[in-house]
Amino acid sequence: MKNFALIGAAGYIAPRHMKAIKDTENELVATLDRCDSVGIIDSFFPEASFFTEFERFDRHIDKLRRDKNTKIDYVSIATPNYLHDSHIRWALRSGADAICEKPLVLNPHNIDQLKIIEQETGKRVYNILQLRLHESIIALKEKVEKELKENPNRVYDIDLTYLTSRGKWYFISWKGDESKSGGIATNIGVHFYDMLTYIFGEVEENIVHLKTPYANAGYLKLKNARVRWFLSVKYDYIPDEIKAQGQRTYRSITVDGEEIEFSGGFTELHTRSYEEILKGNGFGLDEAYGSIETVSTIRKANAIGLVGDYHPFCTKVINE
Repeated sequence: MKNFALIGAAGYIAPRHMKAIKDTENELVATLDRCDSVGIIDSFFPEASFFTEFERFDRHIDKLRRDKNTKIDYVSIATPNYLHDSHIRWALRSGADAICEKPLVLNPHNIDQLKIIEQETGKRVYNILQLRLHESIIALKEKVEKELKENPNRVYDIDLTYLTSRGKWYFISWKGDESKSGGIATNIGVHFYDMLTYIFGEVEENIVHLKTPYANAGYLKLKNARVRWFLSVKYDYIPDEIKAQGQRTYRSITVDGEEIEFSGGFTELHTRSYEEILKGNGFGLDEAYGSIETVSTIRKANAIGLVGDYHPFCTKVINE
């Protein structure tokens, strides 16, 4: 049994980490969050120590470190995006491996520095790239690999559309601050970019067509795919037929006009991720690098407008 600590215990995604630790029959020993709305801990590890101040949490972890039976083996990180880098560094220097939510960091140079700290400490950084473990994505990757063996030069046409409605709170919180979240493409798109490059190859061209507080859109030329993408947190852009069903989220990926069904199957992916990490098969810094470089480029790029091969949902924004 391994001992875990969790930073960001009050966050939206934290319960999935708690469940994964429980499902893999390990122990959550200590948790940290400056917000004390963490009653969810009782559903998983009621005996876990809880701290609202980092200094006291740090002291507690340091005390545990001196006993091989209580030392922390893994630190799970579910904090705001801009804090991931610092919390990963702290975990490694505290003698633990780090398991971090997406996006791992905000910029590629952060990964370069983390590689150095891995070497200094002998500890590892793992990123939750759960889409790589989704059954539909695994099946798509196998299909594409088979087709590319027959025709290595094949190029697929892909449309990625992800609309996840957010209320006014979103833009008041850290998620609405690009310096903290990395912006829409980073916050809600990074795992899609990772999945696409995982299947269709490295990014060769990265164009941004649209960049507003509510939506980002652009075009990626991958080794074996042309990708038109549109991401938004605005309810108005959701198709009427989806609204009529009472839904506030719309997710679609088409490959050569064929819809890839992966609307379900997400609830156990964190547990699957933890199982692989505990086997030594988790996704590390090298696997995270490409998607972080993609979102960093998008963040720094100027939008060129509706020029070239743009996603059709862009007209929803322009015409509103």
